Amino acid sequence: MIDLRLLREDPDRVRASQRARGEDVALVDSLLSADERRRSSGVRFDELRAEQKSLGKLIPKASAEEKAELLKRAEQLKADVKAADAERDAAATETHELLLQLGNLVHPDVPVGGEEDFVTLETHGEIRDFTVEGFEPKDHLELGTILGAIDTERGAKVSGSRFYFLTGVGALLELALVNAAIAQATAAGFTPMLTPALVRPQSMAGTGFLGQAAQDVYHLDKDDLYLVGTSEVALAAYHMDEIIDADRLPLRYAGFSPCFRREAGSHGKDTRGIFRVHQFDKVEMFSYVAPEDSQAEHQRLLDWEKQWLTSLELPFRVIDVASADLGSSASRKFDCEAWIPTQGKYRELTSTSDCTEFQSRRLQIRVRDGKQVKPLATLNGTLCAVPRTIVAILENHQQADGSVRVPEVLRPYLGGREVLEPVAK
Repeated sequence: MIDLRLLREDPDRVRASQRARGEDVALVDSLLSADERRRSSGVRFDELRAEQKSLGKLIPKASAEEKAELLKRAEQLKADVKAADAERDAAATETHELLLQLGNLVHPDVPVGGEEDFVTLETHGEIRDFTVEGFEPKDHLELGTILGAIDTERGAKVSGSRFYFLTGVGALLELALVNAAIAQATAAGFTPMLTPALVRPQSMAGTGFLGQAAQDVYHLDKDDLYLVGTSEVALAAYHMDEIIDADRLPLRYAGFSPCFRREAGSHGKDTRGIFRVHQFDKVEMFSYVAPEDSQAEHQRLLDWEKQWLTSLELPFRVIDVASADLGSSASRKFDCEAWIPTQGKYRELTSTSDCTEFQSRRLQIRVRDGKQVKPLATLNGTLCAVPRTIVAILENHQQADGSVRVPEVLRPYLGGREVLEPVAK
């Protein structure tokens, strides 16, 4: 959530942010009104309580005649205090609920617009020209079938659409990717973490995933637990309700977990193969930093993502995501999109978001710097979303006979294997 003081001091900035997100600007005025009621009712309650306490001291010293009047006033004050307390609580609840609906403030450098209004910041790598090489590229599912690596038919039989098995070298390729990604993150100073896949409502809400993203979240009603769509949730909530000493920052974690997404609203999109699925594994970077360091840390996370994709020898571009496509927690987000030959376009492989103080305020995570205690900043960055990375590797490194060349960075994790060979016609 944002700082209420900032909202009161500069409501036009918050309105502009809501407008850029394509969200309800009237929410700002509703929140200002609720906050004013919260503060005025709080003042009213404090005044009545002060009078009540003063009266309590006067009654024992009063004469019989005065005491009757004072007792009458005491009864009225008791009712007034109760009513003021209820009004204060109701106003505070309304303010909090409205505040939770408000997205993070959009960074001023973010391009304004929707999904297609991103700005390309840089491109890396060479896109292969398969016509020069003399063969038509196969898509990842055909390659995965030839290699005995991907089985979507049995995935659908067992679990339904958008589920899959990784088999043989497919399973080994996932393990190689995860181990290589964790190795890179560890070398960069991240603490590796295996995180829970089930979290409580306060963890999910605290990271902002029960707002606009709620339709994509799986909920276990009987246990009131949520399946995470990213280990970002568990990593953000890891220090929930804690005060961290400033000399411990930055704290950097690399979480590995299964991820679950309903993919609501994606009917008809990416139905073939494993690009868009309901369950997948992912290595996620997460940072806690001082608020003034968040932009520099955002660039560092992006650099680590670029290092990873470059090591996989994939052609990719970096985009500055437009305001209406950010997600409620992000102030700014960069995506790295890999070239997918059979689709003839770049597709998102990794992303990194600067969430500033938005999540830490919701999760009550603060930093102690001397005598000052204040919210800190949180950032996240995907290092390796396994299925999409497999898609990009298979398609970009395929050879005419259906085999796939293994990027050098993965070979030590595949027993030195340089090529994935076909096992089926």
